[in-house]
Amino acid sequence: MTDRKTQLAGNLAKVEERIAAACVAAGRKREEVTLIVVTKTYPASDVRILSELGVRHVAENKDQDAAPKAAECSDLPLVWHFVGQLQTNKVRSVVRYADLVQSVDRSRLVTAVSKEAVRAGREVGCLIQVALDADESGRGERGGVGPGGIEELADLLARSPGVRVDGLMTVAPLTGQYAGRQRAAFERLMDLSTDLRRAHPAANMVSAGMSADLEDAVAAGATHVRVGTAVLGVRPGLG
Repeated sequence: MTDRKTQLAGNLAKVEERIAAACVAAGRKREEVTLIVVTKTYPASDVRILSELGVRHVAENKDQDAAPKAAECSDLPLVWHFVGQLQTNKVRSVVRYADLVQSVDRSRLVTAVSKEAVRAGREVGCLIQVALDADESGRGERGGVGPGGIEELADLLARSPGVRVDGLMTVAPLTGQYAGRQRAAFERLMDLSTDLRRAHPAANMVSAGMSADLEDAVAAGATHVRVGTAVLGVRPGLG
């Protein structure tokens, strides 16, 4: 193996051990948790190596980086997740490669994704990004809608062509009542997921947890964890 492949294989193995241990501690089956590797700022060559190592879910947060990378890796058996804040003028491009958009947080975005998905002849899964640092009807510092806005967006997704309401996503908040309380934040997200599934039973994805707090997410019941640094290393320019 190349040095980079050896490095990524070792990192993946460590993350896999962490997820497996967290599942055991939570009394969950390992297959209940899907690993999404966040490949932002890393080259297509790394995505190709990850695919060779068995990774099937990758995530990006900036269209200008993601679009060419996804095109270069279009031959790989990957599920592409878009996890960044999404501006409506980028939707047409994102819908061409993203299988799921995890950052839906306003009705205008639902309408735009629906329109472009229909145009592209695709069905795009959507997660509503929940801001746990916002009040019920507010918006979060890092995107997302307050808990009070979930129902409206879910209902709009459910009646819009070309999209599915697949579940909820959150990022552990840096401010507000859940700052520094990742487990509590993710447990709150699980409660909101339970509420959502009463009206939309198929919306059972819960995307929470990153490199530093994936154990808290697994303990709370997350179905998907988004891990970047722990697999790929510290991002260029960040330390």
